Amino acid sequence: MQNHDAGHAPVTVLGLGLMGQALAGAFLRGGHPTTVWNRTKARAEPLVAQGARLADSAADAVTATPLVVVCVSDYTAVHELLDPLGDALDGRVLVNLTSGTSQQARETAAWTARRGIAYLDGAIMSVPQAVGTADAVILYSGPRSAFDPHESTLRSLGAGTTYLGDDHGLSSLYDVAALGLMWSILNGFLQGTALLGAAGVDASGFAPLAKQTTETVAGWLTGYAQQIDDGAYPALDATIDTHLAAMEHLVHESESLGVSAELPAFIKALTDRAVADGNGGAGYAAMIEQFRKPKEVRS
Repeated sequence: MQNHDAGHAPVTVLGLGLMGQALAGAFLRGGHPTTVWNRTKARAEPLVAQGARLADSAADAVTATPLVVVCVSDYTAVHELLDPLGDALDGRVLVNLTSGTSQQARETAAWTARRGIAYLDGAIMSVPQAVGTADAVILYSGPRSAFDPHESTLRSLGAGTTYLGDDHGLSSLYDVAALGLMWSILNGFLQGTALLGAAGVDASGFAPLAKQTTETVAGWLTGYAQQIDDGAYPALDATIDTHLAAMEHLVHESESLGVSAELPAFIKALTDRAVADGNGGAGYAAMIEQFRKPKEVRS
């Protein structure tokens, strides 16, 4: 396949919401001739002022460049936009940075394969303001033969450009996995803030310790990952039984202070099941077994 990254390769961006505008702006700053299209043409005006070319139609935009990036509201909108284009995408690489599920990514990959279109699915792990900077993380999955020729162009969108593998669903899976981690950290902080607030401590007073604790726990992840991959969970610091006793304290403190105990009670319930399964003497990484299976339906 021809390498289109010689010099400043041209690129098309379909969809100019906040994120689409950020993507097109980053390509322009990277020196790439950029064609843009959006149903509401007014959204393209700031980009045209920066040197972008506004296509007359989606078909015109797609045929303008060998690399087409689409970022719209959802996968339904992706298909409403692309389905009518017929053969216009032939010979081009389509990169879909629209948020969705792994199933939608794989279904779209099958749709493109039937039409002979090279396809990459992606996930943007950053806010629009970070796109094009060292802080932007953007994930891609799909055939390596589609990614490699355009890698340097895609790197204009962020230093954290990462190729994950052939499975088109991986980008979406990594996305939701990271979001779950984010919400868990934030919800833990909010739970702790509510507890301390009942004693008159403001959130700013808790934030330094919360940050330090989060960084400490982050340092454990590599070791936990190795235990999970090995399927062995030695209790190097504390057993699940020990963790369970501390969880009971958190539930009791929450209830006694009139703070919601729903989150710690849920965590304790998972841990109770781990103990019931015989993992009370194992290290905390053994909790992975509870996350790998759905909760049993009890009559």
